[in-house]
Amino acid sequence: MDFERLAERFDPDCRVEEARALRDTLPEDAPPDWRGLAALLALGYGAGRDTDGPLVLGISGGQGAGKTTLTGLLVQALSTLHRRGVALSIDDFYLPKRERLELARIVHPLLATRGVPGTHDVNLAVGVIDAIRTGRTAEVPVFDKAADDRLPVSAHRRIEPGVDLVIFEGWCVGSPPQPESALATPVNDLERQEDPDGRWRQFVNGCLASAYPALWRRLDTLLFLQVPDIPAVVRWRTEQEQQLPPERRMSTAAIARFVAHYERLTRWMLTSLPETADMVGFLDINHGLGDFRRRQA
Repeated sequence: MDFERLAERFDPDCRVEEARALRDTLPEDAPPDWRGLAALLALGYGAGRDTDGPLVLGISGGQGAGKTTLTGLLVQALSTLHRRGVALSIDDFYLPKRERLELARIVHPLLATRGVPGTHDVNLAVGVIDAIRTGRTAEVPVFDKAADDRLPVSAHRRIEPGVDLVIFEGWCVGSPPQPESALATPVNDLERQEDPDGRWRQFVNGCLASAYPALWRRLDTLLFLQVPDIPAVVRWRTEQEQQLPPERRMSTAAIARFVAHYERLTRWMLTSLPETADMVGFLDINHGLGDFRRRQA
């Protein structure tokens, strides 16, 4: 997306030359649209709030959308402005493996797979954000995806006071629950074959309705990166996998099955979040920004 057009969509009063100069300090091998958006976000949200603590920016979008890349660039851009950004991911708050296995035993076997609502420690995430916003030291758990488990407390990440912007990213961040009527029809073979009575999807949706709103309320602003479709998610997730060491890569079939766990909610977010998010970046098939929209206050 042309940078001047992006800057105009982001803020008609944007200081374009200042934003361009900041963009040009970011790594040249990073995606151009992400460099530009990170610079604009840093200038727009990096000041924080002097009285109430740092702002919390949520970044949401399907797997492979570029949330982690954008977050890293935003932290770098903030540093250039002598501001401190802290990156948190909903992935940091996955339940330990033993707790997910217990959910799989007592609720539904599909809950052994991390990622869907109901497999995060929402109260812990809320507590970490609240601690950061009130100027207290926070300890963030570290999840080892290779081991599919949370590391010991000794490995926790410590965040000291003095934060200007919290960036909280994750694939389902900000999503509302689906209407109950939408749960009846399976969306893919995983649901048809392994959740024929809908128990798993009802549990996931119930958690999204009951537990997660308290976390979403901690977000001051939500940016939604809208993927083109589910095949794009599979393709981009596959590209991410190729960056891992060969012994850690999932097979094509494993990736398709993994993504199927998130297909229902990803499709729902494509419908619901563009209407409620503060900003929407519309991704094209080449993984760039085809368009950008910011909701007017």
